[in-house]
Amino acid sequence: MRLRWLVVALALATAGFAWLVLTPSAAVRQGPLMVTIPPHEGLLGIADRLARAQVIRSRPAFVVAALVRGVPRSLKAGEYEIPRDATTLDIVVLLESGRVRQHAILHPEGATVAELARALEAENLASADAVARAAMDRKFLDANGIEAASVEGYLFPDTYQFVRGMTPEEILGKMAQRMRAKLTPEIHGRARELGLSMHQLLTLASIIEREAIVKDEQRLIAAVFWNRMKIGMPLQADPTVQYAVAKERRALSRADLAVDHPYNTYVRPGLPPGPIASPGLDAIHAALEPAPVKYLYFVARDDRRHHFSTTMQEHNSAVTRYRLSRRLSRR
Repeated sequence: MRLRWLVVALALATAGFAWLVLTPSAAVRQGPLMVTIPPHEGLLGIADRLARAQVIRSRPAFVVAALVRGVPRSLKAGEYEIPRDATTLDIVVLLESGRVRQHAILHPEGATVAELARALEAENLASADAVARAAMDRKFLDANGIEAASVEGYLFPDTYQFVRGMTPEEILGKMAQRMRAKLTPEIHGRARELGLSMHQLLTLASIIEREAIVKDEQRLIAAVFWNRMKIGMPLQADPTVQYAVAKERRALSRADLAVDHPYNTYVRPGLPPGPIASPGLDAIHAALEPAPVKYLYFVARDDRRHHFSTTMQEHNSAVTRYRLSRRLSRR
């Protein structure tokens, strides 16, 4: 009789454990939940965090499930998205796999390090200040083979998947590595033919990227800049002044255009000291293969396209025409 009751009690305990391990918590039934496991957290600490987040029904059941699977030391830190209807056993398997949540960060063509820093901060992946410091850290730059004073222009524009817990150096390093992979031997060779270092190429390409709205104008804009450099004429590129006075994509004043700054290409001839944004491959190729035209000037026709001119007289006429057109369109 005593043995029978022992068997019954064991069966009930087993059934109860199975229910706790194989039945989702009430909160998880409502939808996915986020939980973060810090590094070096022990099994009991992980169980406590999961219980506070209401993703498991029982701390002891989670601990026993991990012990039965033999994985208490294999549960990995990170930010996890607990799927809807996930059981305690599912959660043990998830933490064992280390499939942490991925954050998609878009770094578009023409974006700056400052814009990237704000995007990373918005996703709580890194503070903007920490990203800014890492971008100019000499040790980080040397480790990534960047001889410039900043990583600006050396980050390939793309959509990246980052996980919480990565350092700013790891994030920027991944993006710089992608740029190095895109700069093929053919690109290096063509740059040498034109007398450009990689730093100069990325600088020129970044200005083209910021000036051109539509890609089919990039080679025309590249030609304007090459033609100007050949005769010692200042580039007079508004985006470089925006970079100098930290106005990014905002309108410039006459005082801005006259500011004495290394990045002000209205007052200083030649290329500025470095890139002003991340150029894409199209802008890089445009810098290497400018259109075979003699244009020296361009002015915005609308929000997307430009009018190109060879002479100052033609340019002044176009400026008057398109400025008048824009004023009339605002009425």
